[in-house]
Amino acid sequence: MASLLLAVIYLAFISLGLPDSLLGSAWPSMYGLLQVPVSYAGVLTMIIAGGTILSSLFSSRVIARFGTGAVTTVSVAMTALALFGFSLSRSFAVLCVWGIPYGLGAGSVDAALNHYVALHYRARHMNWLHSFWGVGASLGPSIMGLCLAGGLGWTAGYRSVGGIQLVLVACLVLSLPLWRQLGGAGQTEPERPAAPQTNARGLFAGARLPGAKPTLVAFFCYCAMETTAGLWASSYMVARWNVAPETAAGLASLFYLGITAGRIVSGFVSVRMDDRRMVRMGEGMVLAGLCLMILPLGRAPMFLGLALIGLGCAPVYPSLLHETPANFGAEHSQQLMGMQMASAYTGSTLMPLVFGLLAQHTSLGLLPVYLLAFLLVMAVMTERATRTLRLRQGTPAQSPAES
Repeated sequence: MASLLLAVIYLAFISLGLPDSLLGSAWPSMYGLLQVPVSYAGVLTMIIAGGTILSSLFSSRVIARFGTGAVTTVSVAMTALALFGFSLSRSFAVLCVWGIPYGLGAGSVDAALNHYVALHYRARHMNWLHSFWGVGASLGPSIMGLCLAGGLGWTAGYRSVGGIQLVLVACLVLSLPLWRQLGGAGQTEPERPAAPQTNARGLFAGARLPGAKPTLVAFFCYCAMETTAGLWASSYMVARWNVAPETAAGLASLFYLGITAGRIVSGFVSVRMDDRRMVRMGEGMVLAGLCLMILPLGRAPMFLGLALIGLGCAPVYPSLLHETPANFGAEHSQQLMGMQMASAYTGSTLMPLVFGLLAQHTSLGLLPVYLLAFLLVMAVMTERATRTLRLRQGTPAQSPAES
């Protein structure tokens, strides 16, 4: 039963990734027909992100009231409805309206599923779960590209992905008895150490837990780094290394391929390494990749560096998520998970825009340095959180697994 439910969760994460990359692939065909400037994509993205952040913050209360299975089902249904709404829209204002349920659906399901897997399954499943998100994020543009190449238009692309989401909603409805039967009994993770008991009531009260604030900053920095790298890698190659735009577009996929492949491999590596070591290993690989991009070694090392950054990013986010129940206790972990999602989405929404403004007045060649700043802050924050939590729990500065 637990394996069947895990398969449903994997499918749900494919569905979570499917809509995430649709707008970027469809927008060149959309904005002319909608008679709006190309920059309006940023407005729509902000609306979607705002809904996602809001639903992430309230996810702990909603999930406590209705349960993970029901919240996941309704959230995916909201996303499917929004996608069909996009396919019927003929004005930018209507798109903005549909962007609200688009974002609200994504935040709750992300927080719900991440928390459930962190609480009930081993670390390898968290890594594989996020590799399935990469599968969905890769399939979305492919489906949109096929519809555009076939002359069906961007509306058909949104309609097609919306149809896939509806199929998944049906699967989730059929799986609802599994969620009720398993509940906490489906746990396959060994007993986790208890976190210190702290009164954490209220929407933002979880931030007062020991180690919570540096953890939230780490999530902000990680997603700022990942999203900025993914968005600006092609432009960096063109501006800094004079790579042809069409070639740079293809080579930028090295970053996402590194993340997807890295998370598959990380699932196996995590059997022998704990979450903290996985995070440190990933940070070290990202640092090595950034050094290859910063040093004037030529194009080939730069391409290798970009792939290495993706490989390094792979274990960091899933490992930080997976250790949440162990760090803060099962009674607080759902609230922290929602806050972590909100912090992550805030970083991924704002910081690529900040870099764009910075590059406009300086140079796109600053991209590796910009990413390095976030990496260093993230590394400091994760280590600070680790020290705080170990002191609070009365464990030595170095765990037995690390000695």
